[in-house]
Amino acid sequence: MVYLDNAATSFPKPPQVVRAMAGVMEKIGANPGRSGHQLSLAAGRVVENCRETLARYLQVDDPSRIVFTKNCTEALNMAIHGFVRAGDHVVTSLLEHNSVLRPLCELARLNVISLSFVTPGPQGRIDPREVERLFTPATRLCVLSHASNVLGVVQDMAAIARVCHAHGVRLLADAAQSAGTHDVRPSALGADLLAMPGHKGLLGPHGTGALYIAPGVQLAPMVQGGTGSVSESMFQPMDLPDRFESGTLNLPGIAGLLCGVRFVMREGEERARNLSRISACIYEGLHDMRGVRVYSPPGTNVISLNVNGLSSGETAGMLSGAGIAVRGGLHCAPAIHRHLGTLETGAVRVSPGVFNTPRDADTFLKAMRVITAGRA
Repeated sequence: MVYLDNAATSFPKPPQVVRAMAGVMEKIGANPGRSGHQLSLAAGRVVENCRETLARYLQVDDPSRIVFTKNCTEALNMAIHGFVRAGDHVVTSLLEHNSVLRPLCELARLNVISLSFVTPGPQGRIDPREVERLFTPATRLCVLSHASNVLGVVQDMAAIARVCHAHGVRLLADAAQSAGTHDVRPSALGADLLAMPGHKGLLGPHGTGALYIAPGVQLAPMVQGGTGSVSESMFQPMDLPDRFESGTLNLPGIAGLLCGVRFVMREGEERARNLSRISACIYEGLHDMRGVRVYSPPGTNVISLNVNGLSSGETAGMLSGAGIAVRGGLHCAPAIHRHLGTLETGAVRVSPGVFNTPRDADTFLKAMRVITAGRA
């Protein structure tokens, strides 16, 4: 199988990720931070090693401001529901994933907040001036994806952040498609809140993610419960990260994520350059192919397309039959598909990863030539 569905989850994982997960199950297995015995303390060290490694990766001074979640969706919900309050106005865009759209639209439907959408430009890029134009005196939060999961476009978050901060608006960056392959340092993006998955570009396992909370940003916890700290109190701790980490953490997942992040920090730049070359090869091959419409602009690692006369599901099915994994459909991003005119047909999303090779790109393009024969 030629795996080109890395925008959904990265595959394969570095071997050390798998070994680390098995290792903690075989040799530690205890509940981190819940007991004083040797195994529990060892489990806690795994968790804190991962938190500190993520802090180094993000170049943030205080590791306690990084909270573990089960995925990027939970991190985004934690940030949105924890930050907004009745009467707030929020700005987002048509590019967003349902992990952003659904919580915001539900809050708007319940009249808790008011909501405005930025329309991207022809290349999928968001103009900071268009973001600013939507601000009102009630605007407190702007939520935007750093890189689109449909078009692959990477936004100039720093420019958007400058506009937001000039008006006292906080910026929540969705780094689902950029963490691990792009610069997602909060200082570089200007992000007050940064949500990221562990299982995509950071090469960790499923069921892992993190939320960075900048100093001065106050969130209400979505979940209250046991944290292993301040256990004499029946109220949720105020200190980070305990305030947002109730219940038992995913120790095997965090152990795997630790090794994934270490791999990215060690080999990330070289792997990212390889990914860009593979993506460019695929894009150029598709661009010259008759009967194919490509929606993504050049220079992206996520390429969405359709073949004349075929639904996205049909094309994805043909590619699967040829041993190539891609994703057809709406990619949980209905607003941008409505904007593109693909809400009925969906689109085929091709997303190579850091372990793909030029041969993989060639295999995909050969299969596409067979599918598109006679469909100009």
